[in-house]
Amino acid sequence: MQLTKLKMLAVVLSTGLSSGAALADSGSYLAARSAMAVSDYSEAAQYFSRALVRDPGNLTLLESAATAYLGLGDLDRSAELARRMVSAGGTGQLGGLILLGENARAEDWNQIQSALDGGLTVGPLFDGLARSWALVGSGNMSDALASFDEVATNAGVEAFGLYHKALALGSVGDFEGAATILSGEAGTTLRLSRRGVVAYAEVLSQLERNDEAIDLITQSFGASLDPYLEDLRTRLEAGETLAFKTVETPVHGVAEIYFSIANALRTEAQPAYTVLYTRMAAALRPEHTDALLLTAELLESLERFDLATDVYDTVPRDDPLFHAAELGRAEALRRAGRDDAAIEVLNQLSESHAHLPLVHVTLGDTLRGLEQFEDAIEPYNTAISLIETLEEQHWIIFFARAITFERTKQWEKAEADFRKALELRPDQPQVLNYLGYSFLEMQTNYDEALAMIERAVELRPDSGYIIDSLGWGLYRLGRYEEAVGHMENAVEKMPIDPIVNDHLGDVYWAVGRYREAEFQWHRALSFITDDTDLNDIDPERIRRKLEVGLYQVLEEEGAEPLKVANGEDG
Repeated sequence: MQLTKLKMLAVVLSTGLSSGAALADSGSYLAARSAMAVSDYSEAAQYFSRALVRDPGNLTLLESAATAYLGLGDLDRSAELARRMVSAGGTGQLGGLILLGENARAEDWNQIQSALDGGLTVGPLFDGLARSWALVGSGNMSDALASFDEVATNAGVEAFGLYHKALALGSVGDFEGAATILSGEAGTTLRLSRRGVVAYAEVLSQLERNDEAIDLITQSFGASLDPYLEDLRTRLEAGETLAFKTVETPVHGVAEIYFSIANALRTEAQPAYTVLYTRMAAALRPEHTDALLLTAELLESLERFDLATDVYDTVPRDDPLFHAAELGRAEALRRAGRDDAAIEVLNQLSESHAHLPLVHVTLGDTLRGLEQFEDAIEPYNTAISLIETLEEQHWIIFFARAITFERTKQWEKAEADFRKALELRPDQPQVLNYLGYSFLEMQTNYDEALAMIERAVELRPDSGYIIDSLGWGLYRLGRYEEAVGHMENAVEKMPIDPIVNDHLGDVYWAVGRYREAEFQWHRALSFITDDTDLNDIDPERIRRKLEVGLYQVLEEEGAEPLKVANGEDG
């Protein structure tokens, strides 16, 4: 894919650009740079604007400020700065990224072609698609199709040219032509994104081929669909002809350029760069829910949770993807430390979208993550009750509920759910490990527990947690020498985990390596933080072991001494 130049620019923009010429207001500039380094677009925009008052023609400031305002989603302000930047001789890609989009929003198709002819550029892919859609906007469809074909001749981006050609054909009602491209009958098989599948389904429906559209959705996404796709399938099954809404106008087409490239860049470029594309897509088409959701996701990855929440809030309640936006908003609030607000969002969503298992599962997961185990049980119960036919993918819900039962000391229910999860997903290593380890902690079912954990290690040989469970299981069985190697391996993989270090200390003590045991217990204590779950490790017990040794602690607890557990006499 020919996106190298775009990715190179991503690095520059995400770090706030070079310092450029000496600035009159160095304090504001440095503050802006500092804000930009952490993607605090609001602060950066404020300080860059303040610096521009003193030095209005500085290209570095203009480009940086335009970037900050676009990061905030303010196309009007960023376009004003981009125009000043180009007028002052700036030739960077950012100017093209903003101004070509602004021209499209104004439907000034001739200006787009003139600007491209005059050297305004983002890159070959973007420029070619923008010129093609400008020709569509000008009513010159034959030249537009030829232009899309020309884009498709470039190595690595053929799919972009063909996909946008199909969208353009669909936007003017040539659904046969669009179907030929999207189906691969034109000679090139396209790997369609979710949005591409929806576009193809709309095209098929327009051609009165609803059965094929239903098969396409089922083959692409399976039988369990989210509300948006479920709505599409229901309408198709009812015989409704779906409108072609993916791209209805040339402005939508240009918005789709930004979104298509952002979708391709999301795993390859810095989020601070990719979000500029999604912001442009949403500025041109505010109802582009996919662009809004991707924008919010990128802002979350930049830890700009306030901005992410604002974007999620723009998705209207009647949008089929409203539930996805609310789930995202709840996660952004949770990550921002606003746990009560996150739970409130999920509680409201569980009422407005009570038919969706995912909503209840997310509420349960959130409560469980906050260690509100009792409260988490009911959402899991509701989610399971809504599932008509249990499938393999549902193992995770039973696993999650099993943990809440285990933490609320309802072991019989917990074990039943653990085993149900294994019934749905046999050999699932997390479940095998958790259930096996639980048996070890309860000092029961040793043989089954060890077999489960050994199988989990086979499946996840690099998991320190699972290797720790195996070592601990061998220790519980009195096979101390065997346990040593596994515990040491676990500590190598998780050197600062307090539980694993504590376990290694016990194993060392059991084989008579007392100084090393004390060293591991000291390490375990040093790694306990405010975030450590004290249900899993007792710092006072470790201190007691350091005072009197493990033998004495076990005696005080009424446990069997190690030498008995090890099968020794006396």
